[in-house]
Amino acid sequence: MKAHGLVHKYGDNVDTDVIIPARYLNTASHAELASHCMEDIDKDFVNQVKPGDIMVAEKNFGCGSSREHAPIAIKASGISCVIASTFARIFYRNAINIGLAILECDEAARDIQAGDEVDVDFDSGVITNVTAGRTYQAEPFPPFIQNIIQKGGLLNSIKG
Repeated sequence: MKAHGLVHKYGDNVDTDVIIPARYLNTASHAELASHCMEDIDKDFVNQVKPGDIMVAEKNFGCGSSREHAPIAIKASGISCVIASTFARIFYRNAINIGLAILECDEAARDIQAGDEVDVDFDSGVITNVTAGRTYQAEPFPPFIQNIIQKGGLLNSIKG
């Protein structure tokens, strides 16, 4: 499993209220959630994101409430992967449950810049910053988590 895209970069402590503001939680539409993703800290995100792009952040990404809306909004916006120094644990699990690929790699999260072109190989955990010509090693997902992500989430993976 691989990802390739341009980077949208954020800092520390990006919380779920910033990823998808609470005022938009009255919809179940993934497209509607995506249309408001990151708008409180990056008004241009929804107009600039392209399918396959990669989100990079630093420490404690996804902190705050336990809502699944946050990883749903990110995935529905077209982001193929989130790389961060660390993730809030509940966000990490919610991301896996809805099939959003995420990787923890502090060196990559600090080094990669907005607009960089990045390749991710989920089988090996290798992250390549094509723009800077650098590689980083994240812990690859075990096969059962790769299966969940490939099938679009936990529920899809157990349907058979």
